[in-house]
Amino acid sequence: MRALRILLVVVVVLGGIFVAVDRAAVYFAESEAAGRVKVTGATIGSTDISIKGFPFLTQVAGNQLDEVDVEITGIETDANGHRLRISTMNAALHDVKLSEGYSSATAARATGTAVISYKDLTEAASEGVAVEYGGNNKVKVTGTVDVLGNPISRSVLSTVTLVDGHTLRVRADQVPGKGIPGLEGLVRKKTDFDREVGGLPSGLKLQKIQPTKDGLEISVTGTDVQLAG
Repeated sequence: MRALRILLVVVVVLGGIFVAVDRAAVYFAESEAAGRVKVTGATIGSTDISIKGFPFLTQVAGNQLDEVDVEITGIETDANGHRLRISTMNAALHDVKLSEGYSSATAARATGTAVISYKDLTEAASEGVAVEYGGNNKVKVTGTVDVLGNPISRSVLSTVTLVDGHTLRVRADQVPGKGIPGLEGLVRKKTDFDREVGGLPSGLKLQKIQPTKDGLEISVTGTDVQLAG
């Protein structure tokens, strides 16, 4: 019995050591990966990586991770002279295959959410235009136009849609002041705009967009999603 107790103590101690080493390895790998993530054609602010599953060491030995959660803050691209910044993007990557040397990774499938704040959307709009939440799945767009030398400010409720899976389109439902000749056309030149959403990791696609109080939420999904190191 004494020998059995000693054996059990040894097993518990070794198990504890293995768990500690495994968790330390995960922390190190997450830190290293976060500092090496790059997105083709875009600049990024900060990256946070969380590797799921236990044990980690057996996963990495097989060059395959069960799940990796990624949060990227501040993805900036320039499309057709217009800068559009994705404020944050969170994605859950599943069945992640690591390359030789761990310089890159490819996820078999992924789901997530990208958010564009109204501040960033305002900066991507035409000069002198402000965008904010309008309630009921709409955005409120305010712009000032010149009519016969007089500045006229108009606010419109607009619908936001995705076009061709990569372009954000903002269109006013209607423009107040239709009695003034030419006013609607002038206002729409300010308030209606298209902006390409880029900077997502290769393989991720935009699926659905919805205005919320915190910004435009865009659901993303993909297969064979690549993260370059």
